[in-house]
Amino acid sequence: MFTQVELNYAFDALEPYIDALTMETHYGKHHASYTANFNKAAEMAGVQNQDVIEILANLDTIADPAVRTALKNNGGGFYNHNLYFSQLSPNPANAPTGKLAEKIDSTFGSFENLKTELTRLALGQFGSGWAWLSANPNGDLMISASPNQDNPISEKTGYIPILALDVWEHAYYLKYKNLRGDYLKNLFEVIDWNVVSENYQAVTK
Repeated sequence: MFTQVELNYAFDALEPYIDALTMETHYGKHHASYTANFNKAAEMAGVQNQDVIEILANLDTIADPAVRTALKNNGGGFYNHNLYFSQLSPNPANAPTGKLAEKIDSTFGSFENLKTELTRLALGQFGSGWAWLSANPNGDLMISASPNQDNPISEKTGYIPILALDVWEHAYYLKYKNLRGDYLKNLFEVIDWNVVSENYQAVTK
């Protein structure tokens, strides 16, 4: 059975950047719903014992189009939110170090340039979706944006997300209303780059 990532912080721990009610609704209702529906779809497809990355990377093997769509939407919602919530912290490392920092500098010029480009993609995502920093097994980095609950895995890019910026309105609207840019600026205040670095190492080892 697929389960939501366990939070190691309280719903109000990310204040004032992300409010408690948003966290409670986002994690306790939206993410919980994606997780429950993904488990149902995975059982219908007979893939409940596979890894979520394997499922999302091989959606074209699912013959039933309705089940395939359910796996894509709910599996994406499950995976994307697990990554999103796991990277947040009330006491984050606010910048990457080590190999990830070096790769960011060589690929994007600087950490600040990376944040600027990620923010640009997130602001430019029309409607609901995500912006990503992803890596491949060779250690290369890529930034991209995806609609709805798609991600670089289901898009068959060969990259695995290591950082997720959620720009669905339910991620920010209770506090920020239509000011997506303000939310994104503050989101970077609670992203733990030690976790992002660990994600990078997991993809590249």
